[in-house]
Amino acid sequence: MPVPPQQLRELYQLFSSIKDDKEAKLLIEDLLTPQEVASLAERWQLIQELNKGTPQRDIAKKLGVSISKITRGSRMLQYGSGGFKHFLKRLKK
Repeated sequence: MPVPPQQLRELYQLFSSIKDDKEAKLLIEDLLTPQEVASLAERWQLIQELNKGTPQRDIAKKLGVSISKITRGSRMLQYGSGGFKHFLKRLKK
């Protein structure tokens, strides 16, 4: 079921209003389940490893995730909207 554009805009505005790590934690803990938070954190870890050039099998072993999850992450890093690359560059500074 598609999300109405207005709801998406409001969600993006909500995220863009976050001022610091403390606020991000407050919002994420209320918005997502612990399992969803863990899944997102895992995804971000594997994206960072892929960006470093770590082989997929090494990432799978290190994070205890399947190769298919890593391959999915790799496709998003290469062919996604560019969000991962944008934030990887931003966080390097």
